[in-house]
Amino acid sequence: MKIEQIYTGCLAQGAYYIESEGEVAIIDPLREVQPYIKRANADKAKIKYIFETHFHADFVSGHVTLAKETGADIIYGPTANPSFDCIVATDGQEFKVGAITIKVLHTPGHTMESSTFLLKDENGKDYAIFSGDTLFLGDVGRPDLAQKAASMTQEDLAGILFDSLRTKIMPLADDLIVYPAHGAGSACGKNMMKETVDTLGNQKKMNYALRADMTRDEFIKEVTDGLLPPPKYFPLNVKMNKEGYEDFDDVLERGATALSPDAFEVAANDTGAIVLDVRHQDDFVKGHIPRSIFIGLNGDFAPWVGALIADVEQTLLLVTPEGQEEEAITRLSRVGFDGTIGFLKGGFTAWKKASKEYDTITSLTAKEVTEAINAKKTAVFDVRKETEYASEHVLDAENTPLSNLNDYLAEFPDKETFFIHCAGGYRSVIAASILKSRGIHNFIDIAGGFGALKQTDVKVTDYVCPTTL
Repeated sequence: MKIEQIYTGCLAQGAYYIESEGEVAIIDPLREVQPYIKRANADKAKIKYIFETHFHADFVSGHVTLAKETGADIIYGPTANPSFDCIVATDGQEFKVGAITIKVLHTPGHTMESSTFLLKDENGKDYAIFSGDTLFLGDVGRPDLAQKAASMTQEDLAGILFDSLRTKIMPLADDLIVYPAHGAGSACGKNMMKETVDTLGNQKKMNYALRADMTRDEFIKEVTDGLLPPPKYFPLNVKMNKEGYEDFDDVLERGATALSPDAFEVAANDTGAIVLDVRHQDDFVKGHIPRSIFIGLNGDFAPWVGALIADVEQTLLLVTPEGQEEEAITRLSRVGFDGTIGFLKGGFTAWKKASKEYDTITSLTAKEVTEAINAKKTAVFDVRKETEYASEHVLDAENTPLSNLNDYLAEFPDKETFFIHCAGGYRSVIAASILKSRGIHNFIDIAGGFGALKQTDVKVTDYVCPTTL
């Protein structure tokens, strides 16, 4: 038996490859499926089943394409009703993969079809659970994302999740290995651990949601407390996972159209496409196509695209580092953004050589702005999350979180220059690109963000540990 966790850091997502005696099961695959097929071919094995823990909201799974390419059966838990052929399993149903067995445990609460897959080894002993978004390490799945009846509240779903954990998962043996669908950084939970594999026994000790003496009401309160609104693209990804989608190869072929600066400019003017610049933030600051939006590949690229662009049907034109065009298209497709129609051939260097108009961002170091901030000569806007700001911030700074930046546009000064910053410089450049696209140019980005400011004499509030907020 082989079990491989295939972890994708930018999505904080774990897919799983399980092989036994020439048969393979894939759990929660990513959109691009060739790596799974190549791995199975290398093992001289056949992909037999594709298990989906639920209808994912934060990424588009590869189940439809992988089934088409391999003939494998797609398996969902009870109550799932997708638009494509699949096996909707019953609670407790078992599936043989070589010499091992995978048993379906219906664990609704995160979503109503959510299921945990219990793997039994060659001797029939319980070995591991693939818990999807039902159980994370240090947390559980948020109960406000389900495609549910109007009569069901997030509190109702939290109560159902409480029952699932206590009747299906907590009675299992402590030595079971827990393989979750997500780790720290995912928007599907609140306080996940940085580790991606653990034992169930340790989770019973460490995970607040698995406290043995926890009441149902306590669980509901703690699980629903502090939930931020989910990203706007989540329902659109659920729809794609439930109804099907275009093959990734077709998306890649269309998106990988190389456009000269002239053709790129015409396409931008004629199609209504957003020009998305995915280079490093330092390069964007030095020069970029006017009104382009920056979201760099070096950060949490796909989640920020989903949160800020939101509409998966939006057409896109890409400005990338040379050689990273395919990577950008791939990572966009993982969150359902299939509308890339081309990229700038030769990158931003070609744009400048063609004598095209370009814009820059004024950026100063933390030391250069210290005096102006302490003298309160210039307003400061902090685009970090509310929790980061509440923990510690520049004295008198305003909090305008990047995820909701459009809601705060009226708060920025009309004429006076103001400063913007984030934690380290990535998010503030995203914010800067959005502000410029909205016609706001009277700002200065603080390079290095709050981390750099803390190394200066800038006055900040007293630190409050995030766990006490």
